[in-house]
Order: sequence, then C-alpha cells, then structure tokens
Amino acid sequence: MFFDKKNYIQVSGDLFTEVQSKRIFNDSKTFVDSIPKENPSGVMSKYLAERSKTGFNLKKFVAENFFLPEDDVIKLDLPKKRTMEEHIILLWNYLVRKPQPNQNYSSLIPLVDEYIVPGGRFREIYYWDSYFTMLGLYASKRFDLIKKMINNFSYLIENFGFIPNGNRVYYLSRSQPPFFSLMVSLLIRNNSGAKDGLSFIPLLEKEYNFWMKADEDELEKYKEHLHAVKIENGIALNRNYDTEKIPREESFYEDTEIFSSAQGKYKRDFYLSIRAAGESGWDFSSRWFDDERNLSSIIAAEILPIDLNCLLAYHEKLLADLYRAAGNKFKTELFKERFEVRLNFIRTLFWNEAEGFFFDYNYKNKKLSKTLSLAGIFPLFFGFAEKHQAERSAKKIENLFLKDGGLLTTLTNTGQQWDAPNGWPPLQWIAVVGLRNYGLYQLADRIKMRWLQLNESVFKQTGRMFEKYNVENINLAGGGGEYPLQDGFGWTNGVALALLKNLDYEFVSALT
Repeated sequence: MFFDKKNYIQVSGDLFTEVQSKRIFNDSKTFVDSIPKENPSGVMSKYLAERSKTGFNLKKFVAENFFLPEDDVIKLDLPKKRTMEEHIILLWNYLVRKPQPNQNYSSLIPLVDEYIVPGGRFREIYYWDSYFTMLGLYASKRFDLIKKMINNFSYLIENFGFIPNGNRVYYLSRSQPPFFSLMVSLLIRNNSGAKDGLSFIPLLEKEYNFWMKADEDELEKYKEHLHAVKIENGIALNRNYDTEKIPREESFYEDTEIFSSAQGKYKRDFYLSIRAAGESGWDFSSRWFDDERNLSSIIAAEILPIDLNCLLAYHEKLLADLYRAAGNKFKTELFKERFEVRLNFIRTLFWNEAEGFFFDYNYKNKKLSKTLSLAGIFPLFFGFAEKHQAERSAKKIENLFLKDGGLLTTLTNTGQQWDAPNGWPPLQWIAVVGLRNYGLYQLADRIKMRWLQLNESVFKQTGRMFEKYNVENINLAGGGGEYPLQDGFGWTNGVALALLKNLDYEFVSALT
C-alpha cells in the first residue's frame, strides 16, 4: 500500500501552507481532514489562477472546493436518569465506524474492519488510545469489536511495517506507544491460551523490527539511528522518532509559531523533537523540555522514555513466550535474552535511587531527567520493578501525585495538557494495576475511587465523558494544549468501565 503526502493538496503544497499559515480555521486539523470536491490538480489550477486576483478570499475558496469535516458531536436521546455505566455502553454504538472504501482524495487511510474512534475532532482510529478503549469493550463483553480493531492494526502492520499514530496519510512518518502486544495479550486472555497468539508472531516481530531497525554503521558513528540508541556493548534502547523534519501537518500553525521563538540548538532540532513527542502520545509535557517549562526548549528526540522501553520489554517477553509455545528454541532464547538485558536497564539506568522513582534518561548528556512524571509507574504496571523500587515509587505517588480527583500527570503546570493539573485515563489505569501488582492495594483503591468519583461528578453535571480531567481542582475542567477539551471519549470510557467492573483486580499480575 502506497500513500504519498505530495498527492494530497490538503496536507502539502502551496495551498496547504497558505491555509495553515493564515489560520483560516481555529483547528489546524480541520483542513488536513478535508476532502477536495474534484481532482486535486484541478483545484490547484484554480487556486494558482485566482490567488493573485484582487479580492481573492481564501476561506471562501476552500469552502467552495473542499468538503470540510465536522467534529463528531454525540447527541443521545436517552433518559436523563441514565447512569454513567449505561451511558458508556451506549456510546460504543456512537463511536464505532464502519470500514470505508478508499475515498478519492481523502487523507483517511481505509481500514478493513469496524473500529472505535475517540470522538470530537478525532475522527480516525488512534493507536495507543485503542488499547484502553478495548479494556472497556472487554468489560462490556464486546469481544467482537476487540477482534475487529486488532484486525485493523494487523492490516496496518502488514501494509506499512508498523502502526501509524492514526489512519491518516499525515501520520505515516510516526507511530505511537506500542500497545499492540498488550492488545494481543487481551485476546489471548479472553481465549485462555498462548496458542491463540501464535498467528500474531510474524506481526509482532515485524512491529518490533520497526522500533529496533537501525543501520549498524550509523549506530557506531552517531550512537543513534531512527528509534534505536546505542548504550553500551552493542546494546540499543529506544527513543521516539519521526522521519520528517518539518511542522506537523495537523498542527502546522502551532509548530511554526513555537519554532519562531526557539533559540540555538533548540531551533536546530525543534521539528525533530516536536514530532518525536507526538509519537510519544504525551503531546506535550514538561518531561520533554530542557528547561522543564517551555515548549520552545523541547528535546524529546534526545530522551529514552521509561514507558516506551517498558512497552518494548514486554513486547520482547511476549515474543519469547509465544515462540516457546511454538517450539522455536532459537527465537525463544533470542527474545528472552533481549528482554532480560532491557529489564536490567529498566531497573538500573532509569532508576533514581536518591529520588526513589523511575525517570526518563537523556542519552546525550547521560543523565536522568529531572522531571517527575507518571510515566515512572510503567515498571510497576508490567511487574518489572523490584519490590523496594515499587514501594518507594508508591510513596512518591501518594505524597506528590495523588490529588482529590486522582493522579497528576506531572508536578509542573506549564499550560501543556500532559502536565499538572490534568489527569489522564490511561495513566490512572497503569497506576492502579501497577500498585496492585505489588500488593499496594490501599493506595490503588484510593486512586480508583477518586478518579471514578470525578468521572461521575462531571458526568452528572454535563452528561459527557471527557478525554482528560483537572484532578487538582475538581470543580474546573481539564485544559491546556493545542485544542479545546474533547468529549466522547474512547479511552475515558474504556478505563472507567474497566474500573467499574473491577478488571483492575482481574488483571493483577496478568502481564508479568
């Protein structure tokens, strides 16, 4: 399957640049999701002929020549006394999308099966969102939809060699946190047996190779190549990386504005790092900022994220387990050794003994990050932390991160959405299950109770589920970032329902 962004006038070229630069839409994502009403070459010919004429109106031209997308506004004709749980279960039918044939000139990449979108401005499937959505589908016993969504991700791996950030042509240069291995585990768990995962081995290995792919000469010379970074003795860990070095198409205006204020080395590598942070799913957070405050100091491409490396360690462990079930001793030992090596680095390189917490690692200056973030709980979620590390991490969580509405994302308020005062559904789930893995039940229960109470309170006031929440002041909405607060909302629904159905108890140690 081949998609060239140059063939899509809504994501590249002179018209795209002018539309995004002049900000004729409040949301930069609007234009890249629009569809030309006729052959793009014809639209461009009209544009080139008319743009220099007196009185040319760019916004009017776009409206006349493109079908503009609308946000997915959910309107439910339901009894006002419905519970949050009833609401979530009903929402699946509103957030599900049928597979579409390839629509001429659309930036949407067609999929082969039904899938769930997050909602609002997010009109396509998103990679890591979907795992947490699947938790809710699992709790709803909608195993049919889980299988269909995994079919779609399998299709993307087969055709592109990886799972893009979302099924849009402008996302084809980067992925998102690699949760495909956990999706497969969810399917195995439902079907009760590792043998049910054997058919996924080629896909899991293909995605793994995307993250580990590196030119040995480049690694030897520069110590980094694509997603791989050489640490020692030929061992490579992973960073986030995007093959493009230009503004993100869906955030063109925002990126160019911040770029103009960046200085020195930050300006040189700005687009590399802004896109790397986009792949991380944490777009944006002080964990990527050199000065811990300003987006203009972003250095995400220099950072080995603790959560990414935990996800890839689990990927290695699952491949070893599946190859063992398949009777392939060579591949079993290969991936077992890779897992054990990475596990050791997780417990040592990413651990700050003085702080008693896991941190990201900056491979350029060979130092741990200074930013405390909830990404540091991922080793507990996978059961990778040693007991004393889990217990010290829990104290940090309880004393610094836990607020009235659940857990903060970081301790810093920068105005970015992946910072204080916001709490995000996937991180609440990661923390609750992670703490339960080490018998830290009381703290897990408090986090769960406060998060669900906040979800319930906001739902009673608004009748909606939102993508993020203000956990510090539970009377205020979550905010920050590049776009308004979105409702729907896929992963919020999934995590809330999974917690309501006590899947956090069922999933304890299920990953380890």
